[in-house]
Amino acid sequence: MPVLFNNVNTIWASVLVETLYRLGLTTAILCPGSRSAPLTVAFAQHPQIEAMPILDERSAAFFALGLVRRTGQPVALVCTSGTAGANFYPAIIEARESRLPLLVLTADRPPELRDCNAGQTIDQQKLYGTFPNWYSELTVPALDLSLLAYLRQTLIYAWERTLSPAAGVVHLNLPFRDPLAPIEQAAAQEFASQFPPDFFVSIRNPVSMAQALSMPAGWSAIEQMRHSSERGLLIAGLAQPQLAQAYCEAIAHLAQTLQIPVLAEGLSPLRNYAPLNPHLISTYDPILRNSQWADKLAPDWVIRIGEMPTSKVLRQWLSQTQPQQWMIDPTDRNLDPLHGHTTHLRTSVESLAALLPNHEANREALPRSPYLEHWQATEAQVRQGLDRSLANIESLFEGKVAWLLSQHLPIGTPLFVASSTPVRDVEFFWRPGDRAIQPYFNRGANGIDGTLSTALGLAHHHQSSVLLTGDLALLHDTNGFLVSRKLVGHLTIVLINNQGGGIFESLPIANFDPPFEEFFATPQAIDFAQLCQTYGANYVQIQSWPDLIQLLNPLPDRGIRVLEVQCDRKADAQLRKALLAIAQSL
Repeated sequence: MPVLFNNVNTIWASVLVETLYRLGLTTAILCPGSRSAPLTVAFAQHPQIEAMPILDERSAAFFALGLVRRTGQPVALVCTSGTAGANFYPAIIEARESRLPLLVLTADRPPELRDCNAGQTIDQQKLYGTFPNWYSELTVPALDLSLLAYLRQTLIYAWERTLSPAAGVVHLNLPFRDPLAPIEQAAAQEFASQFPPDFFVSIRNPVSMAQALSMPAGWSAIEQMRHSSERGLLIAGLAQPQLAQAYCEAIAHLAQTLQIPVLAEGLSPLRNYAPLNPHLISTYDPILRNSQWADKLAPDWVIRIGEMPTSKVLRQWLSQTQPQQWMIDPTDRNLDPLHGHTTHLRTSVESLAALLPNHEANREALPRSPYLEHWQATEAQVRQGLDRSLANIESLFEGKVAWLLSQHLPIGTPLFVASSTPVRDVEFFWRPGDRAIQPYFNRGANGIDGTLSTALGLAHHHQSSVLLTGDLALLHDTNGFLVSRKLVGHLTIVLINNQGGGIFESLPIANFDPPFEEFFATPQAIDFAQLCQTYGANYVQIQSWPDLIQLLNPLPDRGIRVLEVQCDRKADAQLRKALLAIAQSL
């Protein structure tokens, strides 16, 4: 019997946990506290759910996001009453913006203990505002079969709302009266005889069924546009698909059907499955910095898949050229920050590609275009020059780290990329290849919150993983190291230490010092070797590029390791600028 009949709270909490298990829950992240004790006990004692205790609520929430990014399935996140739940807020915002399913369970005082100066009590009603897909406060537990049925049905609906119509956060607030510990109550034990043995039998996973395939509205307009103008582009932006190869194959099929180039963001999996797509363009940022090329390559129409790429140059170019755009995305999001001539097609690229004719036959109707050939010739020229320049750099340059990772990580490595400079270096320098590396990131809100914790969640029960991060992003989440004892697997942290916020060196504010260095670059002087010793993580300072390459493949299979690459922030900003101007000299 999955239900614990110690007292009213254990009955309530164990029904909740068993219901979630029947719906498909496999992992619960538990933060310590007294008011949430019934939930913690129920999760900890369930044999089929992995219950993980994590001290810091902010770290716990981002660890949960790492798990969700890998599996695509909801994770339960539990905390006690008071300010504990407020520490979930940054991760809830990221989950909302990234459309990640998360079930947040905040314990609370019962109504009679609110607004009367009771300890550890705040107003938790709709604590996260409009960011959740759905919010509800459950009733106070009672020995009542009709209320347990209400609990069951509420959880089924809550689970469904984490997944559809668009994935996101559901917040349930759960008040508990004493006793919070599993102290036995005679009435609760007697209630066991009334509990129906088939209470959980009817529970089914409510994930919405796949939509029947049909040619989406708008496709005929794309076909007509292609026949009237060959100057079309496919822009593959930020994406973290569960089935990366199928995603890349679908985009390749679409691009070859239409005979158009594919501008592939570094954080899209496309660059890591490059042989699938002969139309791949990776150097569009330096290409578009050349005004003559930017004018000659201006498109009449664009198909966008995934979120807008990181490149500011690309965004500005699209804003200036104002092409007709079709946005392919199955969710309810508005994905046009440029507010252009955009039509959203609410379908996935995989569903769309499955409906298209075989591209080999279609190529006879749509011959190879001069526009596509111009893009490919320019890509080959700039790619060769960029790779040659990076290969000749002997100093420890930030951008070369991303370039080397693209070539030397083990096949299929999960790679979490921190926001700010690492994201941009991947965009600028990641070299296309066939290593099937899986990029992950928190770009919903583009913050540095929870960088280490998310990467650890990604690595848990997974292939040995890598985090590429700057020093400030890592320092912002050092409590993530507390998870190391629970980590099943391995995480290598490639740490770019440039003693501050390198991203600001590329912004106009860098020309105003003071106050730039102290208030924007915010330099730090942390000894990361000592920091790693404190948390029991392995540490290596990289002295040369051969050192880094040797340590990237193979990766260890357990624990946490930090590979520190010490760089010169100001010199690297100038070198990056020179490399991105390479198209000007070709």
